[in-house]
Amino acid sequence: MHHPYRRVDGFTLIELMVVVAIVGILAAIVYPSYQNHVLRTHRAAAAACLGEMAQQMERYYTTTLKYTGATLPNPTCRNDLASRYTFAFDTGQPTDTTFKIKATPSGAQAADTKCGTLSLDQAGTKTVSGTDSVANCWR
Repeated sequence: MHHPYRRVDGFTLIELMVVVAIVGILAAIVYPSYQNHVLRTHRAAAAACLGEMAQQMERYYTTTLKYTGATLPNPTCRNDLASRYTFAFDTGQPTDTTFKIKATPSGAQAADTKCGTLSLDQAGTKTVSGTDSVANCWR
């Protein structure tokens, strides 16, 4: 017996639209989380780089007994983060007995407004310019 309607295997347009909607919802949730993770990862790298630069400043101090005259250290991490952070001495730094190095977000990292600029001084004091806590930003 011949049936006028054949069974066709495959997806209907409705099924396809449901899948597209689910993928869209998942993407809307996952992408911002991924972006936040990328910001945190680069922030952690910048914090580690500031620590490395501070160590180099301490080495300079042990040979000259002052920070004045030191140039901003240039470890590899500084070049690796150049598209996301600008590293510099704070205004009026270094002095004979103090230094403060800051990492200012730039480029894509400028979206990191929670922590903003990270700073580290000769006493190991960590600061941030954003609204989040130092503990959250320096982990």
